[in-house]
This record gives sequence, structure tokens and C-alpha cells, in this order.
Amino acid sequence: MKPSTVVFDVNETLSDLSALPAKFTQTGAPAFLAKVWFAGLLRDGFALAAAGNNEKFARIAAESLRGLLQDTPLNRDLDEAVQHIMDGFSALSLHPDVAEGISALRGAGLRLVTLSNGSADVARNLLDSAGLLEQFEQLLSVEDAPAWKPARAAYDYAAWVCETDPDQMILVAVHPWDIHGAKRAGLQTAWLNRSGSAYPGYFEAPDYTIISLGELASVLER
Repeated sequence: MKPSTVVFDVNETLSDLSALPAKFTQTGAPAFLAKVWFAGLLRDGFALAAAGNNEKFARIAAESLRGLLQDTPLNRDLDEAVQHIMDGFSALSLHPDVAEGISALRGAGLRLVTLSNGSADVARNLLDSAGLLEQFEQLLSVEDAPAWKPARAAYDYAAWVCETDPDQMILVAVHPWDIHGAKRAGLQTAWLNRSGSAYPGYFEAPDYTIISLGELASVLER
């Protein structure tokens, strides 16, 4: 069944995190901490969701970053370093393939929404700066849902807001854990595999695997 609504993850799926390590080195911290930090804040967000809490992404990000940097030699005050990196995270750009993919999907008559564990404002700024904001019908955040993705309640919330059935929606994400959660919630899924890595066998497999967002419209047509 061809979906009517495309649901995009935002962090790493639309936004390009490759500029983030430079924000760490500008504060005197090693570049590899960017990946450590992002993985850690997702872990803590998932743990809170599993325990029945729904904490804001920005709070977890800032507090976990402070803990990570507190014993790291820096070239500025700890508060300034945290703010510098957080500002950089909020000002990321889109991956190069996003604009073409969005245009093709809209041209195919599909509804476009985002569903992020982060703030809707981050998605809004990201898309607005690229001139793509008007292509999206909704910018959704789990801040307004019962739980973070990949909990089923997050995807149910998106279906409820969009007034459609989950099987009429397709989630596009680079994260296999997000694909797994969406599949369990009844959505169709497209794994955007930009890195060429293998999909983990312990997660439910995606319906489609693409290496560029520009492929998706033609894949769905077929």
C-alpha cells in the first residue's frame, strides 16, 4: 500500500551532524566526544521513557554535556563551552540530499511531517533556513506526546495529529531503533542508510532501504 504521509525523523536524518565535532574542538574538548555525547543523551532519553517519564531533549542534552565536559580541560568557562556546543547543535544544516528528496515527495502528492525527539523549533529553524518549511504540513515533537520514540505512543500521537491510520504513514529515519519502533506501531518504514552500514538483525527490518532521500519518491511509485 502506497502511504499518504511521510514522517521524517529530524536529528541526523534531516540534519547533518558532521559539523558538531568542530564545536567541541573549538572549546578545547576532543572531537570524538561529539558522538559520545549524542549517544549518551539518546540513552538517557530512552531510559526515562522506559521508566514512564518524558523529559525535554534540550534539558538532557545540556545536563549530560555538562557532565561530560566537567573533567575535560577547556579553553573557556564550562557554562560558555556548554552554550557554544548547544548553539552549534541548534544551527546545523540539512544533508545535501534532503532538498531534492523533499521536492520529489511533494511532487508525488505526499503529505510531509516531522516527528522528532527534539524540539519542533529546532526542526522549524532547520527547514526554514533551507527554504523548505512550507513543504511540511506539521512539525511534531515528542514533547507533546506521551513518550519519546521509539515508544509506540510517539507514533500513535503522530497518526492522531495527522488524522490518519498508522499504515498510511511511512517513517524515514537513519536510526534502526526508530525504524523498529515505527514498524511495531504499524507504520511503513524507509531506512536511510547513508553510511553503508549493515542493518542490525535484532531490529525489525525496514520496508525499504535507500541511500539517498532523493530515491524515496521513485521507490514508492514502484
